[in-house]
Amino acid sequence: MKTYVQNLKWRIKMKHKNVILLVATLVCAGLAGIQAQIVKDIDGNVYKTVTIGKQIWMAENLKTTKFNDGTLISLVSEDQAWGALTTPALSWYNRDEAANKNKYGALYNWYTVSTNKLCPKGWHVPSDAEWTTLTTFLGGESIAGGKLRETGITHWEKPNTGATNESGFTTLPGGYRNNHGAFANVGFFGFWWSATENFPTASWCRTMGCTGSDILRIFSLKKNGYSVRCIKD
Repeated sequence: MKTYVQNLKWRIKMKHKNVILLVATLVCAGLAGIQAQIVKDIDGNVYKTVTIGKQIWMAENLKTTKFNDGTLISLVSEDQAWGALTTPALSWYNRDEAANKNKYGALYNWYTVSTNKLCPKGWHVPSDAEWTTLTTFLGGESIAGGKLRETGITHWEKPNTGATNESGFTTLPGGYRNNHGAFANVGFFGFWWSATENFPTASWCRTMGCTGSDILRIFSLKKNGYSVRCIKD
């Protein structure tokens, strides 16, 4: 009987160890898979990606200067010229590529988005419905913003309350460029285009700020320059 009990204890102990090992292996494999998923744009910029629900998103803002067919996107610096545009264009916040490209990505007007050639092949600018799928999966617009936003005050201004970044999406406050060419709100707000038009002069987008946990669904003039996140086809 003593031998039987000892063997039983040994089997239970080994089974417990195997369960722990299996769980650890699955967790590591999952983390490695997320970290290993990268995408490269036509300029050679490499982006981390993140899987949220059934969607795969870039975990960084887009910064390509070319469409995925190799065509250059116009870089427009002058304010009046930017405001007059009804064609694709990009800019760097405050016209400072060195300071802002790698950190916040480019600011694109919506005419750039509407070409369907902005993201790398196999990826696209998310529709309004795809943004809604994301925020719904994360519990709704009232709390999803905090789950999407980078924590701390390295990039976001104080207080950055409500940010957990538990999704790994890591939104940053890249600000925007308005329809008159002026730049504003870097550090305080981020704005991201959807591919869905609302009016002939406006389209749907998402925005969040450095307080609270919400993300707002708004429409905005197509002439504005906003950040872009790509989603896998």
